Amino acid sequence: MEKIASFTVDHTKLDTGLYISRIDGDIVTYDIRMKKPNSEPVLENGAIHTIEHLAATYLRNSEFKDSIIYFGPMGCRTGCYLLTKGMRDEDVLTLLKKTFRFIADYEGDIPGASAIECGNWLDHDLIGAKREAEKMVTVLNSKTVENMKY
Repeated sequence: MEKIASFTVDHTKLDTGLYISRIDGDIVTYDIRMKKPNSEPVLENGAIHTIEHLAATYLRNSEFKDSIIYFGPMGCRTGCYLLTKGMRDEDVLTLLKKTFRFIADYEGDIPGASAIECGNWLDHDLIGAKREAEKMVTVLNSKTVENMKY
């Protein structure tokens, strides 16, 4: 089998940040790297699950809701992927800064965290999600469109 594109990225040189992972026609996949691969503890399941619920809710209620295809965690638990259609990189960076600020400041019930709405509704960690989101706000605030390439 052919090696997929994400396995061609040298993860020993990858740092936290926001990267353009791939472009497939008009769909852009962004690598939201929250942890330095193979160098620090990965995101805890409950925290990344809560980040997914809060980010997906925020993104799909934003002014760009019609351009959001998918937001979800990486299997390696070092970050998340965001798939968009028809958005400028500048707008994605700004939107993600707002998204992670929203998560860092969030208080209240986690959207979609019930047995009816979620397949693993008991595995959430709002405190952990807020802590990780605050770190990501700092990372994103230091990024520019020019350094979104691997």
